[in-house]
Amino acid sequence: MEVLQTNLHGVKLIKPTVYGDCRGFFFESYNEAAFLDNSINHTFIQDNHSFSQEAGVLRGLHYQSSPHAQTKLVRVTSGAIFDVVVDIRKGSPTFSQWQGFILSAANKHQLLVPQGFAHGFCTLVPNCEVQYKVDNLYSPEHDRGIAWNDPELNIDWPTSQPILSEKDTKHPLLADAEMNFLYER
Repeated sequence: MEVLQTNLHGVKLIKPTVYGDCRGFFFESYNEAAFLDNSINHTFIQDNHSFSQEAGVLRGLHYQSSPHAQTKLVRVTSGAIFDVVVDIRKGSPTFSQWQGFILSAANKHQLLVPQGFAHGFCTLVPNCEVQYKVDNLYSPEHDRGIAWNDPELNIDWPTSQPILSEKDTKHPLLADAEMNFLYER
């Protein structure tokens, strides 16, 4: 397993070791000891699974406020997505900066999204399945979001006309969002 620190402190791209032969492949998508060896120390308590039928489906940008914030470990088991994280930790040197990653069933990369980051993705092909572990249960009262097309963020999404849920059309701009994350080094 190769674990790469990204431009945003705490966000990590995980490239598992894949063993393949004429039958197919095998890899460990999660190994607590290997994660601990790479300073990934989270107790995941819930698995989530989403399916998007069409290319251009955009989900996000989502986060949960404290005390129900979530760290996510995201991977794609079918298809490919453009996955985006935005630093929403007040006082962070990278506050409001974003970074995007291609996660796919083919590359098998995973993304660790710590608490204090908004997260979203756009499907690049039809029939995408995204699975992610979280370290805190979903709390509707703490469910928050930021507008996918916030001009301050200027995210370079792979589509200008995404397929959105009604909920995702109503998120506020970053400047108006309720955020209670403080940057801690």
